[in-house]
Amino acid sequence: MVEEIAAAFAKFLGRHGHFFRTRGRDNAAVAGRYLRGLAQAEDCTFESMASVVEGGCAQQFQHFISESPWDHEPVVAQIGRDADAALGGKPTSFGKLRMRALIIDESSFPKQGDRSVGVARQWTGRLGKVDNCQVAVFGVLTDGERHTPVDMRLYLPNRWIEDPERCERAGVPEAAREKKSKSDHALDIVRRARERGMRFERVGIDAGYGKEPAFLRALDDANEVFVADVHCNQRVWTEEPGLYVPEPTPGRGRPSKKQRAAATPITVEKLAKGFPPRDWTRCVLRDSTRGQLQVDIAHRRVWVWDGEESQARCWHLIVRREVKSVKTIKYSLSNAPVDTPRLRLAQMQGQRYWVERAFEDAKGECGLADYQALGWRSWHHHVTIVMLAMLFIVEQRIACKPSLELLTPRDIVEMLKETLPRKPEGKDAIVARIIERHERRRSAIESRFRTQQRRGSG
Repeated sequence: MVEEIAAAFAKFLGRHGHFFRTRGRDNAAVAGRYLRGLAQAEDCTFESMASVVEGGCAQQFQHFISESPWDHEPVVAQIGRDADAALGGKPTSFGKLRMRALIIDESSFPKQGDRSVGVARQWTGRLGKVDNCQVAVFGVLTDGERHTPVDMRLYLPNRWIEDPERCERAGVPEAAREKKSKSDHALDIVRRARERGMRFERVGIDAGYGKEPAFLRALDDANEVFVADVHCNQRVWTEEPGLYVPEPTPGRGRPSKKQRAAATPITVEKLAKGFPPRDWTRCVLRDSTRGQLQVDIAHRRVWVWDGEESQARCWHLIVRREVKSVKTIKYSLSNAPVDTPRLRLAQMQGQRYWVERAFEDAKGECGLADYQALGWRSWHHHVTIVMLAMLFIVEQRIACKPSLELLTPRDIVEMLKETLPRKPEGKDAIVARIIERHERRRSAIESRFRTQQRRGSG
């Protein structure tokens, strides 16, 4: 089994190596070593990976990530096609139909200083507060059992967009310097996934995006089925709002052209508090390592209107209550077909769980958050290689079934650590690495002195 994983890894590298060939340089071997370093090193700095990967060199890794002109977009497109092939079309191990979904969520990367591209004081869910960090929007494809990232967008705050010199230093392309919200990036990810032929039945969204009515309208207008978490203060109508334009009042200025609602809205929290016990149904969302995951679900058809549209939209409201914590309640809106069964709606709502698992695996096993990338190119290069690593993991989890139902990403990474070639250990190897580091430091120091001397003489 261990040898089979190693052999599959070699074939995987061969399958994707051509993406890293640039004019005058074939980076396929370096790309393979960098990908191996994500599995072999304890942390994914250039030095750490170079110290364990056979043939690894910190300077080569730095050039490959920060300077090499290979284009990450064709690699990401191929990851999407491969992920779709791996996660689509077949029943799950439990004989159920797959529930393919594209889950949208963001992830933050705490950073020091102000040089890392996109860094600013902004909300980081990882720490649960506003802090200095980068934020990126990801699309994760899941079939209800497995998951892998298929696209990403680095978010640039206003202070970056409004500072062309800062963008220039970080290598931000001109096309990426226009102001875009996170929901704009999310919508772009969904559209791009469809253009690439990815098959998914719905889009999953957390409350950070569910609170954006224009985003939900855009998905609805594009005929994308979505399940969007919303905050407890989300206003809905239990009957048609009765939109109308007020009659003009003589002598009171210009007549109003803005519509109003005749009916009174209610927050989803207040609405759910009025549900009688008979409205709650206990559902099994999925099987987990702790047994069946059960929740209580209530459902209503509600109208949603943001004050801007010409018509209100009638969608599902899904309310989920934890069995052992009745005060823990989650609210979601969905434009799924009217006749969608309640259990199906509950399972669709619960599918957002997989994006959290994807981030946990990418950061814990594949070095998503451990990188030495300051500029636009280096950030996208590193994250693309991490997405390749995640793709390999999901392909192996599928290939090893049904004999290894419980195979995890950590299991696969540990097998790779044991089988991939490593630099020799021992005193001689340690001394050689120290000498190599010292030579690089001496070279860097001498280069700085030469630069200072040239500036001084000028």
